[in-house]
Amino acid sequence: MGDRYQNRSACCSFSSSSSSSMKLLWFMVPLIVVGGFVSVLGSNSTSWVFVPNHPWLWSNFPSSSSSSSSSNGSSAVGAVKKSDQRAVDLHSRVVMVGAQNKEEALLYDENLLNRSSSPLIPVQSVQQFNGTMEDQGLNVSVTGVVHTSNSVATMNESQALPMKPKRQKALTNLEKMEAGLQRTRLAIKEASIGNQTLDPDYVPVGPMYQDTKAFHRSYLEMEKKFKVFVYEEGEQPVFHDGPCKSIYSMEGNFIYTMDVNRQFRTKNPEKAHVFFLPFSVAKMVQFVYVRDSHDFSPIKRTVVDYVNLISARYPYWNRSLGSDHFMLACHDWGPETSFSVPYLGKNSIRALCNANTSEKFSPIKDVSFPEINLRTGDIKGLVGGPSPSRRSILAFFAGGVHGPIRPVLLEHWENKDEDMKVHKYLPKGVSYYEMMRKSKFCLCPSGYEVASPRVVEAIYTGCVPVLISEHYVPPFSDVLNWKAFSVEVSMRDIPNLKNILLSISPRQYIRMQRRVLQVRRHFEFNSPPKRFDVFHMILHSIWLRRLNVRIRDDQGAVTS
Repeated sequence: MGDRYQNRSACCSFSSSSSSSMKLLWFMVPLIVVGGFVSVLGSNSTSWVFVPNHPWLWSNFPSSSSSSSSSNGSSAVGAVKKSDQRAVDLHSRVVMVGAQNKEEALLYDENLLNRSSSPLIPVQSVQQFNGTMEDQGLNVSVTGVVHTSNSVATMNESQALPMKPKRQKALTNLEKMEAGLQRTRLAIKEASIGNQTLDPDYVPVGPMYQDTKAFHRSYLEMEKKFKVFVYEEGEQPVFHDGPCKSIYSMEGNFIYTMDVNRQFRTKNPEKAHVFFLPFSVAKMVQFVYVRDSHDFSPIKRTVVDYVNLISARYPYWNRSLGSDHFMLACHDWGPETSFSVPYLGKNSIRALCNANTSEKFSPIKDVSFPEINLRTGDIKGLVGGPSPSRRSILAFFAGGVHGPIRPVLLEHWENKDEDMKVHKYLPKGVSYYEMMRKSKFCLCPSGYEVASPRVVEAIYTGCVPVLISEHYVPPFSDVLNWKAFSVEVSMRDIPNLKNILLSISPRQYIRMQRRVLQVRRHFEFNSPPKRFDVFHMILHSIWLRRLNVRIRDDQGAVTS
């Protein structure tokens, strides 16, 4: 039995050895044949493509976060989910600081919009890829979809063969304008961290400004680009007119200057960044409102009729729902007038002297500009004053009693302290402006409304203004840092007013007084206007509010 076992073992050994030899022979013969083919084909075999390692094929698919393994948990090398079997629009890869959405990124660079959205793939590479797949026994469809046993990989047909670049849809005038404004936004942001821009006339410096470099660059951009379309509809005196020699003088002067301006006004509405509604609230109160009637409806009807007129004749109001339109009013009824039309009060830029946040004034959307009482129509004799060492009076105020603040001020300080010259009426023969010029601080309490011409009168005479108000947004506070050159107190601080002013050291007061002189140019009225004066500052504030919105052709506006 042992021999039989040994013979069986030997037989098995021979059989195994014989079988192995036969397998080796059968394996070697095909290799020799293949080797012969390889020698004939030469270097072509080295051009085979291993799909997963070639970025030209896969770079146009979403990232791994969007092309993860399938729901059954399996993942194959080079496999992509069916939901990701598409080419990505390269424009969506545009990255832009401050971009809110894809559309904005597209608008950023007009050159990008003229490029083809799909990169071209060499024909040779595609042919090599298809040949490789067929040699491996895979089925390659006409559309470029490669079918494997456990994965599906898609080639976009537009990428498989060279194609002419797709012709992009031409930009509208509005889209071109918004693209330019976006470049302006970025330039202003970059200016904050760059070098100070040179200027032959004036370079804003010092703590009186929120951001000197950004303000200066924004102002220069405004001078180069900003265009205003003034609606010509409407007749005087309510339209294209306004008071120029009263407490509401800035209303009339701005309307007139905007009508005749050649630098910023455009006759072509397609080139306009904003649209001006040239009605005067002060004139409506004079000519439309029935005195002592307490009936505001005639003023409201006038505004409603005007907006209906321009919205029917032009497409621009309806396109933006008023977001790129602005009105300007220094009269106390300016805010109330703006609510005659819902979109005017809600969407439009409202330039107001009465900048009262408790009456829906929005500093992001609306503009606060100064109330200037030009009794003679100009500022001759109003500007100038002595040095701080020649100002002997600590604080001064004289004015009528109206509103909630002034009675409290008079109650505590009228004829109570020699350092605090507070009067309801000035003594006969005493000059109001001379008293300002002799004073270190000029008290500027609000009346029935928050604005007061005393703020500008103080600045003109070199007197540090003391703002006593509630809910007041000071003029140009988007640019100016009022805390650097004025004192702001609330009504509850009136009893302690002298101590507050005395707590300011002589050194600090001198600095504040010098800063008042430096910012004075921004409040000066000139005819014709001069750079950085009050007209240009009002316009600049409107320019900034326009930069806060993006207007679309589909009747909409996006706030930044």
